Amino acid sequence: MSSSRQPPAASVATIPIRPARPADLPWPPTREASSRALQQGGPRDQLGRPLRDLRISVTDRCNFRCTYCMPREAFGKQHPFLPHGELLTFEEITRAARLFVGLGVRKIRLTGGEPLLRRGLDDLVAMLAALRTPEGAAPDLALTTNGVLLARMAGRLKAAGLNRVTVSLDALDQDVFRRMTDTDHTVAEVLDGIAAAQAAGLGQVKVNMVVRKGVNDHEILPMAQHFRGSGTELRFIEYMDVGQTNQWQMSEVLTSEAVRARLAAAHPLIPVERTRGSDTATRWHYADGAGSVGFISSVTQAFCGDCTRLRLSTEGRLYTCLFASAGRDLRALLRDAALDDRAVVSRLHALWSARLDRYSEQRGAPPPASPGPEPSPQPRVEMSYIGG
Repeated sequence: MSSSRQPPAASVATIPIRPARPADLPWPPTREASSRALQQGGPRDQLGRPLRDLRISVTDRCNFRCTYCMPREAFGKQHPFLPHGELLTFEEITRAARLFVGLGVRKIRLTGGEPLLRRGLDDLVAMLAALRTPEGAAPDLALTTNGVLLARMAGRLKAAGLNRVTVSLDALDQDVFRRMTDTDHTVAEVLDGIAAAQAAGLGQVKVNMVVRKGVNDHEILPMAQHFRGSGTELRFIEYMDVGQTNQWQMSEVLTSEAVRARLAAAHPLIPVERTRGSDTATRWHYADGAGSVGFISSVTQAFCGDCTRLRLSTEGRLYTCLFASAGRDLRALLRDAALDDRAVVSRLHALWSARLDRYSEQRGAPPPASPGPEPSPQPRVEMSYIGG
């Protein structure tokens, strides 16, 4: 790796990817959740959306420096990552997940940073796989990874109870891959991880490709051709304005509609009816039966109205939106010996019931008229801190 990629020490930006404790939001007023409400599927937010998906970030560290997520200029050697003592323990994560499953969560996804960097992750998977819904079913347990450590861990993760895996891969060409990820790891390592996940039986493996206009959009067709007929579903993601370090510009967004048009010109597509309203991707089958592809369009086709996701950060803050500026400190509740499960559940129930987030729908809307100067926008939390 060339040393020219490393900025001088004086120019390294220290980016506040996690709010200081005084910036934590207060918990909404609580009232004890009724057994009837829980029997009816748990709380609904102010827009009528149920709580169904929990994304848990198990580490804020990563072995990639993707330009759209953890650019090296912000996350270099001087960056203050979380010390181990501040992370939620596996027992705390499992307790939180158990309470959320009682409130309606049915899908749990482990994220990062790069989750496979968290030592003993298969032990956490086994603990989460043992959870049961009120109906007696195990939650759907998934993992998002960059794939370079997956070849050595796929079998253990499957044995521990992991159901599915999603792998990030933005290009097949090694030079383009390096430009997107700023790493010396190779495409071959990622492809080996995907093959290992398939061999281990980790569901239908999904591959996420973030498309950045002028950087890797010429890899759309090669990526599609590679995964057609492989049993792996490729999903194209619009480059998103998450956090504040990636210098996002709308001019670098290639819309899902444009991506689909390029792909359909080479391989005709047939739309697939959505089976779950809260799914992030719209899916299309290849007309010749060679599998399917997905499109995640949070910039141009917002899906806030169906969002059922809650995010738990590495050290225990809860975020009700991927584009949030601040969260609530769940770790403090979990470590308060005076609070039993019922007391914590009442806080969680109130939090979701008060939720109003719909950032992607409001992104392009003009701000409401108000007297005085327009308030400064709040810095958004980084994706690498709360997972995608």
